[in-house]
Parts: sequence; structure tokens; C-alpha cells
Amino acid sequence: MTDIHTQLQSMREQYDQEPLRRSSLHMCPFSQFATWLDDAVSSKVYDPNACSLSTVDDQNGPVARAVLLKGIENGRFIFYTNQNSRKAKHLTSNPKACIHFPWFSLQRQVLVTGEVSKVDDSQAEEYFRSRPLLSQLGAWASNQSEELDSRETLEKSFLEAKKKYGEHPPKPPHWGGYYLLPNSIEFWQGGPNRLHDRFLYENLQGDWCIRRLNP
Repeated sequence: MTDIHTQLQSMREQYDQEPLRRSSLHMCPFSQFATWLDDAVSSKVYDPNACSLSTVDDQNGPVARAVLLKGIENGRFIFYTNQNSRKAKHLTSNPKACIHFPWFSLQRQVLVTGEVSKVDDSQAEEYFRSRPLLSQLGAWASNQSEELDSRETLEKSFLEAKKKYGEHPPKPPHWGGYYLLPNSIEFWQGGPNRLHDRFLYENLQGDWCIRRLNP
């Protein structure tokens, strides 16, 4: 049996996308993102709006986890979470964050960096109402990021929330959303011989500047 070190060294993927030209890009990074997101949806990428959110803890260490992008509004990316969670505590102490969309089946990635602020509570309430009932109840059942003694305790908490709130649970006071206002958005596409294409959009005093980067 091959050991994992040798196995990892032997893993190879051959990228074969046509070169990505600057002339084919939108001048607006949000339009470019929308085009690529549509491609991901059309190609049936699993959870196309899933992204890794990276934050910084109180020891200046990076921490990443998956979240779901739930909107783009006024040049800001929007996601929702428990605001007592570990990620939320990180964002309170250091609002700088990064989200990464790994559309590897399309040989593409998008990397967004910027600063976060909280979504208005009325908007969070509106989105919460649009969620499936069981997801609404799940927001009450989980003390996100806190230690849990067993799966059974979590399931009991869910049943208690279901009994208490029934078909119309209110939005928990600790549940809300964040805007991420980007200062840079990078689009990466795989190319033959590891000659990948990278384009970085940077917000320079309100105007987006596009630069090609070496792979």
C-alpha cells in the first residue's frame, strides 16, 4: 500500500483551459463574478455559492471555514451566521476578512479580500424568514462554536426549539449577517503547463484597476 506522502506527491491534475484574456473580462469585478457564478451554476458545481471565509484570531492566527454567499448588494458580499460564533468574535476584534470560491471542476477560483460590517437587523430578519423552517429551528438549537457533550444533546435542543416555536420561530437575537466590502477581487483560471491566468481587480479610491499577475 502506498504511503500517504508518496501518494500526495504523485497526485497531478492537467489544466487545459483556453487562455483568459484581459479583453474578455468585464471592467466591473462584480459583473465578472456574476458571469463566473452563472457558469458554476450552469455546470452544476456543488454548492456554487459556498466559499471559505478566513478570519484572524486574537493570536493573529488565520482560521478558515465554509460559509454560503447569500447576496451581493451595493458592491458588498453578504453572508449570515451566529454572531456568538468563533468567526463572529474574530470579526469583532479584527474586521478584515477573505473569502475564497473554489470552483475547481471549472479550473477556476475567486479570492475576495476586504473589511466586514454587520448587516442591518431588518435585512437579517427578512432573510431569516426566507430560510427553510428546519434551518430556522437549527439556528436556535445550536450554540455555535461552544463545546458540545454529545450528538444527542444537540438533537434534544432541536426538538425543544421545535416544540417551543412551532411553525413560526422568530429570528434569534444572536443571528445576523455581514457585509464584506472588497478592496480586491482576484480571478484565477487554470492553464496548460501551470501557466495559469490571474487577474487582480483593486479598488483604488473608488475606481477598479485590473492587473495581470504571474501564476
